[in-house]
Amino acid sequence: MKIIVCVKQVIDTGAVLTLKDGQVNTEGLPRVLNPYDEYAVEEAVRIREQAPEETTVTLITLGLSNFKDTLRKGLAMGADQAIHLLDSAFEGMDCLGVATALSKAIGTLEYDLILCGRQAVDDDMAQVGPAIAVLLGIPFVTVVTDLKFSDDQQKAEVTRQIEGGSEIIVAPLPLLITCQKGLNEPRLPSLKGIMAAKKKEITILDAAAIGFDANGMGAAANRVRETALALPPARKKGIILEGSPEETCSQLVQALRNEVKVI
Repeated sequence: MKIIVCVKQVIDTGAVLTLKDGQVNTEGLPRVLNPYDEYAVEEAVRIREQAPEETTVTLITLGLSNFKDTLRKGLAMGADQAIHLLDSAFEGMDCLGVATALSKAIGTLEYDLILCGRQAVDDDMAQVGPAIAVLLGIPFVTVVTDLKFSDDQQKAEVTRQIEGGSEIIVAPLPLLITCQKGLNEPRLPSLKGIMAAKKKEITILDAAAIGFDANGMGAAANRVRETALALPPARKKGIILEGSPEETCSQLVQALRNEVKVI
């Protein structure tokens, strides 16, 4: 089985964000592999461990040169090789543009299964994975918490999370799924894996190599445009009311009337 895993580098969710000219000031902020993508990498590696001679795992990302760090982590977890889409033509694209570039690159490869994270934790759009599947003309299942294959590996039995429970879907391969927390427990790269990752190949492809038209598909063709970002307004500290029930009730009424002005 040939597996492709789409990964993204994101700002660490524990970082303190500041804005500059209406945009997040990313200078000096720590970056990590998107947490949901870790489930995708782990699942791919587990599938390969069951049939190591017949399975290959290829990572693919689109981003700046420092995105190589993200690929190296995925390789250290056990992936075989990686592809880095690196070109100024890819900068500033919306989700559809990113999905188009990734699908162009994936379309040049052999694949049976494409794994993505449920969503990226920086924008929470959850659009790139399904868009890739639509552009490639293959079925997809989102928010997956369990994955099994038929004996002939021609079909997958997929359990996906839905409101209040789960549902099971049987879909043919090739297939794209987006991975949800609970699918597995991502491993920490071992020292052996980290050393091995340094020797694994990362192929760099530009727009021309995948047939990507920057004028028709790049940032100039964005359907969604980000105009500015703003931090939420500061909130006043909470008030702890003390005393008997009658006293706290009176204090609450006074606060709602005089400070919040809702009564």
